[in-house]
Amino acid sequence: MKIRILLTFFIIVWIGLIVRVFHLSVQSNDYYENLSENNSIKSELSAPVRGEILDRNNEPIAINELGFKIAFAPHLTKGKDTTRLDKEVAYLLSMIPTLDGKKIAKTYKQQDSYYNHAFIDVVDFVPHETVIPLYALMNLRETIKISPSPKRLYPYGLVGSHFIGYVAKANQKEINADPSLQLLGHVGKNGIEKYYNRYLQGVAGERRIKVNAHNVEIEELGRSATQENRNLILNIDMNLQNFITQAFEKRVGAIIVMDIHGAVYAAGSYPEYDLNTFVSGISSTDWNALMSSVDAPFTNKMINGLYPPGSTIKTEMGLIYTTSGMLNEHSSVQCSGSMKLGNRAFRCWKNHGHGTTNLPKAITQSCDDYFYKGSLQVGIERMSTGLMRMGLGKKTGIDLPNEFIGTVPSRAWKREKFKKPWYQGETLNTSIGQGDFLVTPMQIAQQTALMATGLLPIPHIAKRIGNNPNTPKPLDVLTPLEKEKLPIIQNAMRGVCNDPGGTAKAYVYTRFPIAGKTGTAQTTGIAQNVKQRQNEHSMDYFSRSHAWFTTYGPADNPQFIVTVMVEHGGHGGEATGGMVSSIYNKLDDLGYIKKAPKEE
Repeated sequence: MKIRILLTFFIIVWIGLIVRVFHLSVQSNDYYENLSENNSIKSELSAPVRGEILDRNNEPIAINELGFKIAFAPHLTKGKDTTRLDKEVAYLLSMIPTLDGKKIAKTYKQQDSYYNHAFIDVVDFVPHETVIPLYALMNLRETIKISPSPKRLYPYGLVGSHFIGYVAKANQKEINADPSLQLLGHVGKNGIEKYYNRYLQGVAGERRIKVNAHNVEIEELGRSATQENRNLILNIDMNLQNFITQAFEKRVGAIIVMDIHGAVYAAGSYPEYDLNTFVSGISSTDWNALMSSVDAPFTNKMINGLYPPGSTIKTEMGLIYTTSGMLNEHSSVQCSGSMKLGNRAFRCWKNHGHGTTNLPKAITQSCDDYFYKGSLQVGIERMSTGLMRMGLGKKTGIDLPNEFIGTVPSRAWKREKFKKPWYQGETLNTSIGQGDFLVTPMQIAQQTALMATGLLPIPHIAKRIGNNPNTPKPLDVLTPLEKEKLPIIQNAMRGVCNDPGGTAKAYVYTRFPIAGKTGTAQTTGIAQNVKQRQNEHSMDYFSRSHAWFTTYGPADNPQFIVTVMVEHGGHGGEATGGMVSSIYNKLDDLGYIKKAPKEE
């Protein structure tokens, strides 16, 4: 019996061995062949040169500064013995004394390990002119490797910083999402640099070689060229961009200058910040200063700043009113300066009122009382539905990352967000762009183009991506009746800037008539017992209203949109009219304003 058990055991063992040998020699043949090939065939990747960003006149906005990176051979340390590393650091400092020896040593130690057999980058960038005289001598040293390493440079510094964006070192999360960043090292972090990063960064080249057991190259099996220098042409004119930056001076806010088709010629969020400080890594002191500033310089106010639109929204609201079936352009109210609803008085900005007021006068002179009373007839549902259809409460679609959508208040919105009912007073506040109503300056610029042309353009900063023009098709969002009534709104907007009672008339000095709408968006409430509203400029800065002025011009032949928003600027026309006027005159100086042909 024991012999049988022993014999059975040996038979099972031998069968197992035979099965294992069969698996290794036959079934796993393909696996080990591939493993062998990987051991003998290697790929060498070459990083592409990042494409440059140019303005519409081919002026460089983001370019690559020529330079080199320096790497040390692995295994220069053994435990706590750093003698060899110290020797290499000392040699490098004797060649280039301006380098930071302590930083080099620290960087090396962080990456050196028994398992790492690749050269370790210790200096990311040294200018071309510094390395070239030393290149031949340093390259003879087996422990040092010098490789080309272009560095991003922004010639205009802080001008246009929010739409340009910047590149910086890729973090691990970004590398996991795009493994090519392990080779490239840097990635677009914001603005155009981020939105078009995949295009700008190009595609790495690859060289496949066969090596022997000693890692000595035997032959080249093939190669693919890098796809690089993919330049991006913008609609931006940096001459105009410089101009609007100077015009905005030390104010806080945003400017957008775009044509009626959505091509952005200049755009700024203020204050700006120097892009070049981010390329090599910003100091914690500078970063904290940016992040803690009350003026939020790191926030792109064009698309991430949320503000009450104030009276700028009265043009869209007027179009909704006059096509509602309940009101028309001839419907009028008697504005006495305030309207009572329940136990609260809703005041017009003009203490003594505007008298008998119809829609054109209500827009031209910005009568709040007209919109209060009209909103109670039209209702919040028609108002919010119409505004959403026109493009508010949505992204404009501009080619910038992380655009905000804002808020168009409605019963459903409030119920979902706050679990509370809607009140009539909120309808009144919404009708004049106050309360919970929030927009971005880019949305207001887009809405102004809709009022100027009847079409909703998609704002776009890039003019050409490679050989492909970037011309997104505008959206047809107005109803036939709204298109029919649109000239009423346009004439009223012309009146804002040109009629004696227009809210911007005293502040506009353009060479040709423009049309627009001012807005003074309150940031703090006014107590009911206050009879005389305090002058904006006598108020504490952070209690002042935001100043809006959004325009199109020329009034009779719309070509450009200019939208300006100044945080805590006070009255819209007074704070912004001079800036808007100078921008239109600059557009004319640059030859962008085409005169309409004279009728014979």
